Amino acid sequence: MMNMEPGGVAIDAQDLTVVRGPRTVLRGLRFTVPRGRITGLLGPSGCGKSTLMRAVVGTQAKVTGRLTVLGHPAGDAPLRRRVGYVTQAPSVYDDLTVRQNLDYFAAILGARDNIDRVIRDVDLTAHADALAGNLSGGQRSRVSLAVALLGTPELLVLDEPTVGLDPALRRDLWALFHSLAEAGTTILVSSHVMDEAERCHRLLLMREGDILAEGTPGELRTRTGTPTVEDAFLHLVDADRSVQETVR
Repeated sequence: MMNMEPGGVAIDAQDLTVVRGPRTVLRGLRFTVPRGRITGLLGPSGCGKSTLMRAVVGTQAKVTGRLTVLGHPAGDAPLRRRVGYVTQAPSVYDDLTVRQNLDYFAAILGARDNIDRVIRDVDLTAHADALAGNLSGGQRSRVSLAVALLGTPELLVLDEPTVGLDPALRRDLWALFHSLAEAGTTILVSSHVMDEAERCHRLLLMREGDILAEGTPGELRTRTGTPTVEDAFLHLVDADRSVQETVR
């Protein structure tokens, strides 16, 4: 785990566990997320990434262990204006235009002055007056991201934000994420696309509800002696399987 100065941790999880019915979705996770950096949460679909993110923003039921976000217990009322969350499913009103959606949420947040800025940031200026229901899936996801950016959050939690986007737009969004991090925003972003790992400052690699490994992309490549983060992940999966078979 990286050494960080006091006050440098945005998220601190200790023995974080989520049980859903007979299944343990998250298994006693221990990890930290540093402030002002992009931390990538990577792993295959179904490994628990979305559940972990819901726990961080305080919307996940049956969470045990300790989870601190920006110095408060996850889901605490003071965090509501400090944390932005973008789910996999776009959270917008289809019968409103892009600008009307943003105007509605900006009124709640007291952030009307930010509407034009966030429309530009997510490259939706040409679609500002289009109904959200008539947009493509990728465009609707960008409206959700714009909503999350309205309040200038200290922590931005993004669940698969680049799914369905073309390579040029993915590049532009990652440039936006880096500019936000440079300005002090902490970003926790999930993906199952391993080539996005290299764009992160730090990684949490997940498999079957566990944190398989954490560190910078370079640290993980060096640790496993592999040329890419994807190869590092596969190496760690194979090593973990060998351990589990030995235990059995």
